[in-house]
Amino acid sequence: MFYFLASSCMTQFLLFGKITWDLPQGSTLCPSCGWCWLNGFPEITTLKALRFNSFKRINITLHHLRMSNHTDAEQEVLLERKGCAGVITLNRPKNLNALNLNMIRQIYPQLKTWEQDPETFLIIIKGTGAKAFCAGGDIIEIVKGNQKISQNFFREEYMLNNAIGSCQKPYVAFIHGITMGGGVGVSIHGHFRVATEKSLFAMPETAIGLFPDVGGGYFLPRLQGKLGYLLALTGFRLKGRDVYTAGIATHFVDSEKLGMLEEDLLALKSPSKENIADVLETYHTKSKIDQGKSFVLEEHMDKINSWFSANTVEQIIENLQRDGSSFALEQLKVINKMSPTSLKIALRQLIEGSSKTLQEVLTMEYRLSQACMF
Repeated sequence: MFYFLASSCMTQFLLFGKITWDLPQGSTLCPSCGWCWLNGFPEITTLKALRFNSFKRINITLHHLRMSNHTDAEQEVLLERKGCAGVITLNRPKNLNALNLNMIRQIYPQLKTWEQDPETFLIIIKGTGAKAFCAGGDIIEIVKGNQKISQNFFREEYMLNNAIGSCQKPYVAFIHGITMGGGVGVSIHGHFRVATEKSLFAMPETAIGLFPDVGGGYFLPRLQGKLGYLLALTGFRLKGRDVYTAGIATHFVDSEKLGMLEEDLLALKSPSKENIADVLETYHTKSKIDQGKSFVLEEHMDKINSWFSANTVEQIIENLQRDGSSFALEQLKVINKMSPTSLKIALRQLIEGSSKTLQEVLTMEYRLSQACMF
């Protein structure tokens, strides 16, 4: 039987090597295992509610994504040497360039080869089509697979994320269009991330019974204040220049200029990281789209920092309820729709990840992924 959520006590054991036995006042034992406790989610009172809500979420996700299995008729990822650069193009536009294991297994060795090649001075990654850079991992491939496929997918995906994070060659990601989940993993850990007015960033995993992985435990708690905690628990979407302002992207460029930017990068002769940064900064400075726009969450940041400073999901919910503002109640409404166990996992993941290296976080997330999947 395929499960998206392991019991939270098993998650504690597999992820952290220990189980918290202290039952807070008013808590109840988890109906799925009889050991772990759930507190602050009174609507979760039956085994049926806990066990099947995540299946409902994943079915809704599958309905919207309509991701098909890959075929050999088209190259799902293009790996090309252009000028001084290695160029990776995610080539599944009908599936929003969703990553599958076949693509990961092509990208990883080529990335390592280019990193060691003295004639390759930078690496560019982009997506085919105008809709998406990469909408995430191919959910259908994971759902239809067995435990071995799940293990291979997450292990090799996280290995790729770590390779990008440790890559010695400048790595430039054009995060144009939808960038979520696995798409964040193959971009956020690189040196440069270029957003456009059509960029759409989110980490929506708590809605489907998972957690913000691909190194989310590393980069999310390192965003300004407690912004990353809001993004992790609510799946809040950032659009356009806000992706840059939030610190997800390092530069913002008008989408119509992306082609010219790529040409200028490819035309560089033996460029250093500084040379590449200069080109990116030139395009960034010239961009006028939404230049004077305030960050979408600017007026709420003080409250976000206060609400999400709590160490438990229950306290965060209490903070939102106590505030009572329209924005607070909006976030509370969203949180109440998420998987309760996923919320607890994600919060603990970010707290633990805030003091770990990327490699340590990815190791933690791999163990957690397998606890959640089966």
